Amino acid sequence: MSRRRHLRLWITLVLVASLVAGGIWVAVQLTHTISADGPELCTADVSGQKFQLTPEQSAYASLISAVGVSRELPPRASSIAIATAIQESNLRNLNYGDAAGPDSRGLFQQRPSQGWGTEAQIMDPYFSTATFYKALVKVPNYQSIPLTEAAQTVQRSAFPEAYADHESEGRAFASSLTGQSPASFSCSLAPASGAGDPQAVRKELAKAFPHLGLEGSGREVRVDVSGTTGWAVAHWAVAHAKTYGIDRVDYNTQTWLRENRDGWRSTHSLGQQVVITLASGPGA
Repeated sequence: MSRRRHLRLWITLVLVASLVAGGIWVAVQLTHTISADGPELCTADVSGQKFQLTPEQSAYASLISAVGVSRELPPRASSIAIATAIQESNLRNLNYGDAAGPDSRGLFQQRPSQGWGTEAQIMDPYFSTATFYKALVKVPNYQSIPLTEAAQTVQRSAFPEAYADHESEGRAFASSLTGQSPASFSCSLAPASGAGDPQAVRKELAKAFPHLGLEGSGREVRVDVSGTTGWAVAHWAVAHAKTYGIDRVDYNTQTWLRENRDGWRSTHSLGQQVVITLASGPGA
């Protein structure tokens, strides 16, 4: 056993002993610390199942779903795409490949040498996602065949069965992020470190949902939308709250507040608009 492993074991034993000695008081303090200052995570809570991603992963998952919604594809397409991206890149926009595909890049590890586009194009997540969907819709019966079969037909992976490992996760996040499951996606985040940027939110929203009308002034961005697309936009805003300093999202009769860390809450009806409120910054 190495010196480092000896040290790690010693620290673990000391921690366990301290927890036992401290009893209930330590347990209560630990629980409070985790709930108040724990890791930043986003959760899809659908049909009694919960799955979690980091805010960075969630932002990419919401981008994938938004492209599917904007292309008027069924939620099944987003399920397949998200599960594929989890397997291929762990929902990261990778600028490197592996031994099996050294020129693989992006969310879906697409290869310029296989005609997916230039490296610069593939590193654009909107381009790579749209390209994935273009290939997916050409797969016969992709909505009804097994997910792993549909994904493998598109990807031609050396490990075709691996996509099935992420099917439930992909389905849950797609159901939330395409708006099929209202108020089912939330993020637990630390307070914003500075003022949010409404212009950046509008710019990104216009890319993600190019056919929607945007309004608002000051720290607010308002999106004219209704139904499941409204929930897709609302969940998109929560998924991007860390990136853009979003403090609050309102839609229909529900509100997500960054400071609460406990999901959506019932509120008054807002009609057919998603209202995104950005952080004002320290001391504002």
